[in-house]
Amino acid sequence: HRPRGVLTAGSEEPNALVEVVGPTNQTPNVRATMQEVFEGLVAQSQNRLGSLRFDLLAVNDYLSPFLSAGFYYKTFMWPRAFWEGLYEPIIRRAAGLGSLSGKHDAGTYEKAFAFCDVLVIGSGPSGLMAALTAGRAGADVILCEESHALGGRLISDSQTVGGLPAGDWVASVVAELQALPNVRIMARTTVTGAYDNGTYGALERVGLHKSARPNLPRECFWRIVAKHAVLAAGALERPVAFENNDRPGIMMASAVRTYLNRYGVVPGKRVTVFANTDQARAVARELMAAGVQVAAIIDPRPDAFSVEDCPVHVGAEVVGSRGRLGLSGITVRKGAETF
Repeated sequence: HRPRGVLTAGSEEPNALVEVVGPTNQTPNVRATMQEVFEGLVAQSQNRLGSLRFDLLAVNDYLSPFLSAGFYYKTFMWPRAFWEGLYEPIIRRAAGLGSLSGKHDAGTYEKAFAFCDVLVIGSGPSGLMAALTAGRAGADVILCEESHALGGRLISDSQTVGGLPAGDWVASVVAELQALPNVRIMARTTVTGAYDNGTYGALERVGLHKSARPNLPRECFWRIVAKHAVLAAGALERPVAFENNDRPGIMMASAVRTYLNRYGVVPGKRVTVFANTDQARAVARELMAAGVQVAAIIDPRPDAFSVEDCPVHVGAEVVGSRGRLGLSGITVRKGAETF
């Protein structure tokens, strides 16, 4: 029950989980980073007692020295009759993720089948070029993308492709794909598994992003049979490990770029960038161009260049953070010095 903030900008999000409440259903554990906003959307925080800001169950955070992993298996064995009636409901209330309404879900769910020569999973630069190459060659192509927009990282980073801004290049490729009669683009579709004989499972969000969805199913599960498949799902950024690296206000650099370049939202007024690749410099420059103060770049590589329009600490690393409902400071170690 420690406060957590938004960490990513996609389906890998571990923290920003909400309940989406509909007239006949209640869906827990929906990633806020994947839920599209529409008029009439009702989303609420979950797994808290009281308000999210003043969660009474956060007392567990202060009792953590006494609550080792699996302690309840020995602590709550006796009296035996208390387990189902008292102990288990309390533990599940404290540790459970989300809740259900208990009502019958009156929503419609469909299943469907599709066949193709080439199934392309992911619509980043590799996926788009794979679909375009196969489509131009005359193959029957299905391109699946879990987001509502095609382009992957290209529409989140300030890059150029073939001399064009990445967004313009993506738009031109998508337009050509849409004009090919043998190419089917399935946005909002997550490929969930690969099975025998070239069969793939995919879940399409059909009506979950619409306020009024008459005669539309909420979701559709596809069984896609493909002769060939191209896995172009891209890569996920991994967090750097340090003490208390999950406080609200600590966010992946890739997520910062997505919110900044794709949605026009800055993550804060004063930002410190901690990374061990040259991409950190691109993030810092984009933030400064948007008017955000970059307090420092922390780069653990001792031979990294240090010329930027903001303070740069090379050979240094973040070893801790401070704050409760938001990040208030970090601790940096450089050699034997800590500041």
